Amino acid sequence: MTRHFTRIRDLGQEGARQVLVRAKEMKDTAFRGDILAGKSIVMIFEKASTRTRLSFEVGINQLGGKSIFMTPAESQLGRSEPLRDTARVISRYNDGMVVRTFGQEKIDELVKYGSVPVINALTDQGHPCQIMSDILTMYERTPDFESLRVAWIGDGNNMANSWIEAAIYFPFELTVAVPEGYDPDMNLLVFAQSSGAKVRLVRDPEEAAKGAHYINTDVWASMGQEAEQARREVAFKGFCVDSALMALAAPNAKFMHCLPAHRGEEVSEEVFESDASIVFDQAENRLHMQKAIMEWAFSE
Repeated sequence: MTRHFTRIRDLGQEGARQVLVRAKEMKDTAFRGDILAGKSIVMIFEKASTRTRLSFEVGINQLGGKSIFMTPAESQLGRSEPLRDTARVISRYNDGMVVRTFGQEKIDELVKYGSVPVINALTDQGHPCQIMSDILTMYERTPDFESLRVAWIGDGNNMANSWIEAAIYFPFELTVAVPEGYDPDMNLLVFAQSSGAKVRLVRDPEEAAKGAHYINTDVWASMGQEAEQARREVAFKGFCVDSALMALAAPNAKFMHCLPAHRGEEVSEEVFESDASIVFDQAENRLHMQKAIMEWAFSE
């Protein structure tokens, strides 16, 4: 059976833990392997990226494979050719797909009609590779998740959605603080809560920050939302992760951000450059986690 990584739930409870532990092993041993030897992985990016592209290309190389990178100008992804046809053609040329796109439905259609593993490198609905990498970053420091409090402060975007989903499979306590009108996927939130996840939604960023061991945020206007920048700056007033907010967190709390960051908006310069900031460890861990995800996807 072909394995796909489109959402964290694809790993299942046992798989999520196994991939986490494996990513840590890969990092600790500077792992190089051959599971992708002789394989070609096409990377289709409708959204530009620095960390995602580099970490996947380097990861594919370190696992013995070859990568082909395609932008919208170099593909027919959902344009003049039906996506289901593109999926079937790609599957006959390549051994896997890494796709960074807009709608989650594009990923799902590639899975439905293709015959090779598909990895979600980002959609508007979720960013599972990033969140699994962030969980690795926490695991390195505090492997006992039962006692952890994690805060998400900012937009209820794809990052927030994937954090909520992750709370189903990892036993940390998650508090999501977003302003009115910028909620995450509420159906996912309800599902997570009904599944036993320790996750709640609040409107006050200070409430989320109190006692948190990790404070996470992201840009207020994600890619494609630039026209909303001015309106969002008003809506997110008070949601900047600054020294005052960090002071409410647990002793030695860490600041996390998926990058790129807008200093002075969602995070202050002081916090971003402080000893509490572990954003570049997060960025590095994209490589190790994605290698573990690819090994999982191609292991059967």
